[in-house]
Amino acid sequence: MQAIKTSVRQYIQDNFLMGSAETYADDASFMDAQLLDSTGFLELVHFLEDSYGIKVEDEEMMPENLDSLDAVARFVMRKQAA
Repeated sequence: MQAIKTSVRQYIQDNFLMGSAETYADDASFMDAQLLDSTGFLELVHFLEDSYGIKVEDEEMMPENLDSLDAVARFVMRKQAA
Protein backbone atom coordinates (compact mmCIF):
# COMPACT_ATOMS: atom_id res chain seq x y z
CA MET A 1 0.00 0.00 0.00
CA GLN A 2 2.84 2.39 0.81
CA ALA A 3 4.40 1.78 -2.62
CA ILE A 4 1.17 2.88 -4.30
CA LYS A 5 1.03 6.04 -2.19
CA THR A 6 4.67 6.84 -2.97
CA SER A 7 4.13 6.34 -6.70
CA VAL A 8 0.95 8.44 -6.81
CA ARG A 9 2.53 11.17 -4.67
CA GLN A 10 5.48 11.32 -7.09
CA TYR A 11 3.13 11.43 -10.08
CA ILE A 12 1.17 14.34 -8.57
CA GLN A 13 4.35 16.14 -7.60
CA ASP A 14 5.87 15.76 -11.08
CA ASN A 15 2.74 16.51 -13.09
CA PHE A 16 0.68 18.94 -11.05
CA LEU A 17 3.04 20.58 -8.58
CA MET A 18 5.88 20.86 -11.10
CA GLY A 19 8.34 19.19 -8.78
CA SER A 20 7.51 21.45 -5.84
CA ALA A 21 8.38 20.04 -2.43
CA GLU A 22 4.87 20.87 -1.17
CA THR A 23 3.75 18.31 1.36
CA TYR A 24 0.32 17.00 2.23
CA ALA A 25 -0.98 14.20 4.42
CA ASP A 26 -1.93 10.82 2.99
CA ASP A 27 -5.55 11.47 3.96
CA ALA A 28 -5.66 15.06 2.61
CA SER A 29 -8.36 15.68 0.01
CA PHE A 30 -6.90 16.46 -3.42
CA MET A 31 -9.93 18.68 -4.10
CA ASP A 32 -9.81 20.57 -0.80
CA ALA A 33 -6.06 21.16 -1.18
CA GLN A 34 -6.66 22.19 -4.81
CA LEU A 35 -4.06 19.70 -6.02
CA LEU A 36 -6.27 18.28 -8.78
CA ASP A 37 -9.12 19.64 -10.86
CA SER A 38 -11.51 17.59 -13.01
CA THR A 39 -8.95 17.18 -15.78
CA GLY A 40 -6.32 16.24 -13.22
CA PHE A 41 -8.54 13.45 -11.91
CA LEU A 42 -8.92 12.06 -15.43
CA GLU A 43 -5.15 12.15 -15.86
CA LEU A 44 -4.75 10.39 -12.49
CA VAL A 45 -7.19 7.68 -13.61
CA HIS A 46 -5.14 7.09 -16.77
CA PHE A 47 -1.98 6.90 -14.69
CA LEU A 48 -3.55 4.33 -12.35
CA GLU A 49 -4.84 2.24 -15.23
CA ASP A 50 -1.47 2.26 -17.01
CA SER A 51 0.63 1.77 -13.89
CA TYR A 52 -1.42 -0.87 -12.10
CA GLY A 53 -3.18 -2.72 -14.91
CA ILE A 54 -6.65 -1.86 -13.66
CA LYS A 55 -9.75 -0.48 -15.35
CA VAL A 56 -11.50 2.38 -13.55
CA GLU A 57 -15.18 2.32 -14.45
CA ASP A 58 -17.16 5.56 -14.73
CA GLU A 59 -19.20 4.75 -11.63
CA GLU A 60 -15.96 4.26 -9.65
CA MET A 61 -14.78 7.82 -10.32
CA MET A 62 -15.89 9.23 -6.99
CA PRO A 63 -14.11 10.94 -4.09
CA GLU A 64 -14.33 7.82 -1.93
CA ASN A 65 -11.95 6.12 -4.39
CA LEU A 66 -9.77 8.92 -5.75
CA ASP A 67 -9.64 11.98 -3.49
CA SER A 68 -6.59 11.21 -1.33
CA LEU A 69 -3.51 9.04 -1.33
CA ASP A 70 -5.13 6.73 1.22
CA ALA A 71 -8.29 6.39 -0.88
CA VAL A 72 -6.35 5.75 -4.10
CA ALA A 73 -4.15 3.10 -2.47
CA ARG A 74 -7.17 1.26 -1.01
CA PHE A 75 -8.99 1.48 -4.35
CA VAL A 76 -6.04 0.16 -6.38
CA MET A 77 -5.54 -2.72 -3.95
CA ARG A 78 -9.24 -3.66 -4.18
CA LYS A 79 -9.17 -3.54 -7.96
CA GLN A 80 -6.03 -5.65 -8.17
CA ALA A 81 -7.47 -8.24 -5.79
CA ALA A 82 -10.68 -8.58 -7.84
